[in-house]
Amino acid sequence: MVQGTGSSVGKSTLVAGLARALVRRGMRVLPFKPQNMSNNAAVTLDGGEIGRAQALQARACGVPPMADMNPVLLKPQGETGSQLVVRGQRVDTVEARHYQSRKEQLMPQVLQSFKNLAASADIVLVEGAGSASEVNLRRHDIANMGFARAVQAPVVLVGDIDRGGVIASLVGTQVVLQPEDAERIKGFVVNRMRGDPTLFADGMQFVAQKTGWQALGLVPYLPDVHDLPAEDAADLMDTLRARRLQGRVGDTQPEPRLRVVVPILPMIANFDDLDPLCAEPGVEVIPVMEGEALPQADVILLPGSKATLADLACLRARGWAGRIVEHAQKGGVVMGICGGYQMLGHSVADPHGTEGPPCTAQGLGLLPIQTVLGDDKKLEYGKGFLAQGGQPVAGYEMHLGHTHRPEGFTPLLWLNGQAEGCVSGNGRVWGTYLHGVFTHRAARLALLERAGGAAFAPEGAWAQAGQTLPDTHDGVVDTALDHLADHLERHMDIDALLALASLPVYAA
Repeated sequence: MVQGTGSSVGKSTLVAGLARALVRRGMRVLPFKPQNMSNNAAVTLDGGEIGRAQALQARACGVPPMADMNPVLLKPQGETGSQLVVRGQRVDTVEARHYQSRKEQLMPQVLQSFKNLAASADIVLVEGAGSASEVNLRRHDIANMGFARAVQAPVVLVGDIDRGGVIASLVGTQVVLQPEDAERIKGFVVNRMRGDPTLFADGMQFVAQKTGWQALGLVPYLPDVHDLPAEDAADLMDTLRARRLQGRVGDTQPEPRLRVVVPILPMIANFDDLDPLCAEPGVEVIPVMEGEALPQADVILLPGSKATLADLACLRARGWAGRIVEHAQKGGVVMGICGGYQMLGHSVADPHGTEGPPCTAQGLGLLPIQTVLGDDKKLEYGKGFLAQGGQPVAGYEMHLGHTHRPEGFTPLLWLNGQAEGCVSGNGRVWGTYLHGVFTHRAARLALLERAGGAAFAPEGAWAQAGQTLPDTHDGVVDTALDHLADHLERHMDIDALLALASLPVYAA
């Protein structure tokens, strides 16, 4: 089990990289996270939903995502409440305080999911949640030491040197844990080292001597991880900033030809829809935070939202709604995905109080659609093509409610044989429920070319560098996973890791 000294220390990424490395050694590997909290989710083939990080880890293992890989998923809907998803299905909305006592009831289902996976794997790589040292939550814990002790899993603790204070974080975790919990930790990894790794050799030795844990690796920072889906909004912002700094073609950033502005709202969800755009040469993705004005743009993109009504109200409160409407009226392109699609319509109604008190809110009025939220959640994979041009698309739908598009208006897609999404009369505003609409490059380029016209010519920069992008963004992700696995083979003692799990060493 991989636990961390805190959130965002790289647990998810390390598990994904280790999974790919062990699969390449010939092992049957499966990922598992007992409890996750994230609004970045993925649909499973068995009709459920799990955290996006576990779907990425499944990809690293070469298997389809399954609900058992993340049996408890909390999707925040506000400051204190979350949607509770158990073994892939939405079961309730819970407040943080009440959820703590409910975790004890969830442990049997967590253990059953783990048992299901363990029966068909050589090794299950388990990811903890947040910090291993949250002793205030230990009593009913199912995410970290509570689970590790329940299944007798050896624990590897990860610290992030890039955040500072990594020695105190690692050693301090042992100090605050109950002795029985501290004994479960067998080794540690220091992640995201920048600069000369020999400068921290003494630090690794100090932690090992103080704790008695085995030093399993000092892992240097790897830029390629920014090609992997971010797990939460904080990671998303780090990724977007890093991508804008490092460039996408060799060491040279192509001159941006198309500016895609993305308002970052509090309940942003499934934001890995942005990843293919970030990877596209000639495209600059510009996130806009609270307190910032929307800059000049070719495209304004509204991504998914876990709480459409709350984010729609926030869009107005921040002064962005009027700017988006003005942008569209002047001929600019606006696109919405899932919750963002709902916001572009005339109205969003919540008669049953799905997101809060029953109400109806006026949308941005840029598409002739009306949305009614409800309790039924659509979780479905889809394949099809753009209604205009026929380029292939594939992805999934994950939303509450139904959206009505009047007859006579053009759909954006044909999906599973049905018309889906909507395009405005002038063709400059469009929306869809399909997460993954940009994944296939042919469709991505077609949509971007509508926005940028003849001025958008992405192939030039890549041709000059002698490079091409894969037909789908999945190829970019797989390449990054392979590079990450190579990186961990070089900088971690994976043989020692397998020995801690009492497993035979598979040759690299």
